[in-house]
Order: sequence, then C-alpha cells, then structure tokens
Amino acid sequence: MQRDLVNREGLLSLTKSIHIKTALFENPIINKRLNRRIFMKMECFQPTGSFKARGIGYRCARAVAAGQTHLVSSSGGNAGYTAAYAGRVLGAQVTVVVPGNTSSKARERMAAENAGVIVHGRYWDEADALARQLVSETGAAYIHPFDDPDVWHGHKSLILEAAVQSPHKPDAFVVAVGGGGLLCGVVAGLQEVGWSDTAVLAVETEGADSFSAAVSAGHPVTLPAITSIASTLGALRVTDQALDWAAHHPIVPVVVSDADAVQACLHYIDDMRVLVEPACGAALSLLYSHSERLAGFETVLMVVCGGAGISLGDLREQAVRLGVT
Repeated sequence: MQRDLVNREGLLSLTKSIHIKTALFENPIINKRLNRRIFMKMECFQPTGSFKARGIGYRCARAVAAGQTHLVSSSGGNAGYTAAYAGRVLGAQVTVVVPGNTSSKARERMAAENAGVIVHGRYWDEADALARQLVSETGAAYIHPFDDPDVWHGHKSLILEAAVQSPHKPDAFVVAVGGGGLLCGVVAGLQEVGWSDTAVLAVETEGADSFSAAVSAGHPVTLPAITSIASTLGALRVTDQALDWAAHHPIVPVVVSDADAVQACLHYIDDMRVLVEPACGAALSLLYSHSERLAGFETVLMVVCGGAGISLGDLREQAVRLGVT
C-alpha cells in the first residue's frame, strides 16, 4: 500500500504525512518584558515532538521511495524517534542505535513505534559507528541524524513556512545547535527566501559546544567528551557544512550553561504552558538569562525545537541537581 502511495502521489505527499505545518506564535508577556517582537516557530508541536520530523522525515521518505524497506539510524533521541515514527508511517523496518546517555523515555518512544533499539557506546559518535556497520552488513538505508543534504533540505521547509507566516523580516534568528543539521537547513532557507542578512544566533550548551569550538579554531574540532546534560545536542563534531555556512552567512555562536537551559525550560512552561528538552532550552535561554544577546535586534524569530525525551519530573530533577530555582 505504501509503495502505491509513492507512485500515486509522490515523495512530497509521503513527507507531508510525517511533518506538519507548525504555528508561529507571539507571546505578549515575553515581548513586553524584552521590549521587542519575538516570533516562535513551534516545532515542539510536530507529531514526534521536534523539528526532526522535517529533515529526518524527508530523508526516510526518499529512502523508501527508492525501494528501501529497512532504515538504520543512529541517534541521541529525537532523530531516532522520528526515524521510528517515519518507518511505521511508511511501512519500513527501523533499527535505531542510541548511546548510553539517551533517556529511557526516548528509547521507550522508539520501541513503541515498533523500532528495534540497540544501546551502544557512551556518546552518539560511538553509536553511529555501530549503525554504519549494520548498514554495511544488511544493505539497509543509513539515516544520519544531521549530516545529510536530504536532512538539511527537509529542515529548510521550516524557513519557507515561516517566511509566509511572519509579518516582518526578522533581524535575527535563534536556533539551538547539536550536530548542525538544523542550522544548515535554516541558513539555506534564509538564503532562499532573501533573508541573507538575517543574523543567526547559534546556541549550544557548555560541554556540547562543537560548533563554537570549530568557529573559534577556524576548522572542524572534535570534542574530547560530551559533558552537558543536553544529550540531544551531543555530537562530538559538528557537520563541516555548518562551518562552511559560517563563512558565508552572519552566524554568531552562543554558549550557555546547563543551568541556563534548564531554567529557561521552567520559565517557558510558565509563559507558554509547553514542556521542552534542555537542548531546546539552550535557545530559549536568550529569552531569559541571556536576553542581552538580543540587543540591537527588534524582530527575532526563534525555533522552539522541542524534544520528546523529557518529562516534567526529569526536568525538576535536573533543576535540583543544578541548583536552579
């Protein structure tokens, strides 16, 4: 049945069955407090709880349209969950290899989508090595969580939507950065819609700041370890394409603490009644403890990237551990 769907309606229809058009929200309380207009692209409302539905969904749909019946992904959480969801929607078998720091909640969600879940290694990079081995052994389609032109193309749709929804061209765009896949899609989208001078504030947490390290060094950098609790930002090395974009688009790396990210998540619950992961809280911290980074920008568009691997109880435990009130 899924193969008939590909033939009849094409790849675009398959992709649209995985991600949805999300709202662009303003919150008058936040705007008044910061004395600027903040437009929030609510990717947390995707079917899988994060922006990954766009890029990973597109990559999975292309693989299935090409005849693949088995998808193998490596993931710290959200990409694997999306691959599992996409595989169920598309009628494909899915195997996800996750590192040991992936939350039990994220693993449970993947398994609920009928995916096989393998825990391997401490960090994503180690899990990815096993995923590539499985692809080599089985001939399955490899679904990289961030370093793939198909993934970037899928994420670009976020900007194409926002350009239609937004009443103003933004002065700045705020995005959390892990491996750099969303950043690459965002910048490609900004270039395509004519917003090539819109500054991008690329936010990471301390201990998962491979993009900031690469920009500072002027070349790709591999971190020795991931020490941040924002495990879904946990790539030891950002994609080279992200560093290339930094040479062609105004991108400003911003690094915040785990405590800043968790505190932002808690404040965001109060402001918006929405729960997101600390990885998303890193970007949201520019609305709270790091609002000075928005100085000089009157209109700001921000990706609320979401995340499905967190519960309110988890967030409260992290807050206690970090001394966040």
